[in-house]
Amino acid sequence: MTITLDQSLPTFEQLPNVFAIKLDNLAAISLSGEEQNKYLQGQVTCDVNTVNEHSLLNGSHCDAKGKVFSVFRLILRDSANLLIQPKTTVQASLAELKKFGVFAKVTIEAVEDLTYLAVCGAEAEAMLTKHLSTLPSESSPVETEGTTTVVYIAGKTPRYLVIDDEDKITDFANNLNITIYTHNVWELLEITEGFPTLSESAISGYVPQMLNLQAVNAISFTKGCYLGQETVARMQYLGKNKRALYSLKGKTASLVNDQSIIEKQLGENWRKAGDLLASYTADNGEYYLQAVLASDTDESTNLRIKDATDTELHLNTLPYSLTTQD
Repeated sequence: MTITLDQSLPTFEQLPNVFAIKLDNLAAISLSGEEQNKYLQGQVTCDVNTVNEHSLLNGSHCDAKGKVFSVFRLILRDSANLLIQPKTTVQASLAELKKFGVFAKVTIEAVEDLTYLAVCGAEAEAMLTKHLSTLPSESSPVETEGTTTVVYIAGKTPRYLVIDDEDKITDFANNLNITIYTHNVWELLEITEGFPTLSESAISGYVPQMLNLQAVNAISFTKGCYLGQETVARMQYLGKNKRALYSLKGKTASLVNDQSIIEKQLGENWRKAGDLLASYTADNGEYYLQAVLASDTDESTNLRIKDATDTELHLNTLPYSLTTQD
């Protein structure tokens, strides 16, 4: 049995009150063993010592210069730390974690036996209560029922990430009897929520604050030393960061994709404005972009897509402020 997917690409406003997304774009790195927390604490930006079976932590893994390998959501499943992230960043992050992990009592490996499904929307909770006896919440974001782990991700669009083996996720998805979209719609939600999505080409390109990670509780400034911590602290306390993550929206008949270039107007000329991280184009031509731009970019900044000069880009309001949430 397989999952029948709706191939349409709705706008954010067209999304139904409850829907699912097959997340074949996600993967995870597992850390298990006697020193799994101690080791990971020295490698990532979040405070691993606070993790428990009901907690969800946002975090990032940086190199020694403070440049981000991966952005992840961390949960505890079967006593192992799982770093859930796009498949695009797993190999780079895994290689670096393993490089230093040989000196600790920890097993580090890519997770090959899990499948991910998101159930989303204003009526997602009501739908899931028909199929699960215990649901996670904002105060207890992770719950496990049998072999099924469910993670609550708060935001404009409530999301429940359901994790299990492929057969069980397939059965679960088909029993929901709701529209199930491709993973592209997950990109739309990540862009709208301002949660960074790194492509392979973006690995080691940014310090965490350029990706707004301080605003989504993904950096602890009190936990002590970790790889890249000096750069992250310097950016925070000396005000050296001049870039930030933005969500943008526009409409055009031209093709917009991750290779498109965002330009800003300087007098009578146009210059590259920053870097495009992720894009989503709806069937009606509306597109949503996630980009790293100058931190002083605002509604008065004239932006466009290069070679699509008939269009304008508009900033979407992010669901957080760019201040430390520690």
